Amino acid sequence: MKLTPGKLAGLKSVSDPRGVIAAAAMDQRGSLQKSLAKERGAAATGEDLEVFKTLVTDVLCKHASAILLDPEYGLPASKHRHGKGLLLAYEKTGYDSTTPGRLPDLLDVWSVRRLKEAGADCIKILLYYTPFEQSHINDHKQAWIERIGDECLAHDIPFFLEFVGYDAEGGDEKSLAYAKKKPEIVSGAMAEFGKARYNVDVLKVEVPIVMEFVEGTKAFKGEKAYTRAEALQHFRDAEAMTHKPFIYLSAGVSNPVFIETLELAGESGTKFNGVLCGRATWKDGIPIFAKQGEAAFRQWLETTGVENINNVNRALEAASPWFLKFGAKSMAELG
Repeated sequence: MKLTPGKLAGLKSVSDPRGVIAAAAMDQRGSLQKSLAKERGAAATGEDLEVFKTLVTDVLCKHASAILLDPEYGLPASKHRHGKGLLLAYEKTGYDSTTPGRLPDLLDVWSVRRLKEAGADCIKILLYYTPFEQSHINDHKQAWIERIGDECLAHDIPFFLEFVGYDAEGGDEKSLAYAKKKPEIVSGAMAEFGKARYNVDVLKVEVPIVMEFVEGTKAFKGEKAYTRAEALQHFRDAEAMTHKPFIYLSAGVSNPVFIETLELAGESGTKFNGVLCGRATWKDGIPIFAKQGEAAFRQWLETTGVENINNVNRALEAASPWFLKFGAKSMAELG
């Protein structure tokens, strides 16, 4: 794999000095709006989202290598990132639940060119994906990712692809049955989108297990899908599916559970290259913003929020620099 100058510059800009991606994620839109409204007991506006994102970015970017934002509500926040890297989301939030297959869609008035002009160092796409979906649905998704990969290639900007698994048969993704399927779902997606045809630079992946079903962890809730040894092997098996750099997403779990997850990844010997961590750092501040306002939320971020992100940063000592995946011993060696 050769890195073009723009892709190299983009990856450097979102990495820490070690070459690890220690990025914060703040591109939630629909889900965040619903959470704020629920806590407040009244509607949350677009302005609420802008203010929330700006506060998170301003406080947490001092402790992160980059921030992931959306161009719909996140551009004001992007001015408060303390010189750190910027990833911008390109997909519409959520999916149409009336159509089978959780099909993706792009933001209407945006393109890779426009996201780059808005200051993006990297482009991020979220895709709901399972290898067990009907082939015509996955064919649709694969062609869609090929188009975006080519667009990023044409504009010489890194392409981060995040995939989130689901049960193609409509089962509960919080169930024991799904936890048993998850290793194959994650591994299958990593194998598919690591292929050269997609021009993906970094895979943003779920961990291949569900922590509350791992026997012998603090997160374990009594129902077992895997022993600790099996969970460690699932991490290694998923890694073996691709030669691409990959980072973990926090998938809405609590800060302690995400920290334990990263410790397990480290214990497995997996050469993951960082995180894009959102809700595990700021989610518990939603009720404070909704009920007590901006000043109280900033205070919470500067104490608990910073503590949360520093917990993640400590756990990232187990991560490996992404440049090793390109056969380099340092970033400088790549140019």
